[in-house]
Amino acid sequence: MPNADVLQLNNVTAKYGPTQVLHGISIKVREGGITTLLGANGAGKTTTLRAIFNKVSRSGEIIFAGESITGKAPSEIARLGFAHVPENRGTFTQMTTNENLELGAYMRSDKDGVARDLERMFRRFPVLKERRHQQAGTLSGGEQQMLAIARALMSNPRVLLLDEPSFGLAPLIVREIFEIMKAINAEDGTSILLIEQNAKMSLELADYGYLLEVGEISMQGTAADLRNDDAVRRSYLGN
Repeated sequence: MPNADVLQLNNVTAKYGPTQVLHGISIKVREGGITTLLGANGAGKTTTLRAIFNKVSRSGEIIFAGESITGKAPSEIARLGFAHVPENRGTFTQMTTNENLELGAYMRSDKDGVARDLERMFRRFPVLKERRHQQAGTLSGGEQQMLAIARALMSNPRVLLLDEPSFGLAPLIVREIFEIMKAINAEDGTSILLIEQNAKMSLELADYGYLLEVGEISMQGTAADLRNDDAVRRSYLGN
């Protein structure tokens, strides 16, 4: 029996002032699965994440674990089990790596659990253990992206929202980060909504995908089907 959908966006619109960016999109994220939302710059991918967190003027319905969260405040939504890794990583550059990770668990009261998860992050991201006392602003781009993901995981999220994790990084670092995301999903069962322009790697990682073009879903299907679609191959995979 397939897993239920942990997150659903039903006919969601979003706008900034008079400018409408999303035009009634519907997306589902399967419990324990990886869903990718692909599209070019300006397609509305980041706005989709803002709509989930109620950080933009929107309409439509958003359902999490079977319950509507449409009218909830961003802080309430975060506490339900979401963690967001923004495109700019959101690193607190003047704080150490360790302090950034501890900040990721600020909503938790189980100190022993936080300590265990901190060590778990260091096992999963060994370079962060080496840099634990280093100011986050002095880390490389790839290390900062790993820190952003690890910090998000410190909240024990049910759904991880990732916005362009490959942005500005060298191909080898991107490959490493995508392998880490695969492990997070497989080992922890964390559901992932991945916003990306790197269609090739996203469709290798994900179970299901959506193509977003000018605020509308133009195509959807299993990752395998999208990889094999001629139009997707020409427009997004370069072959």
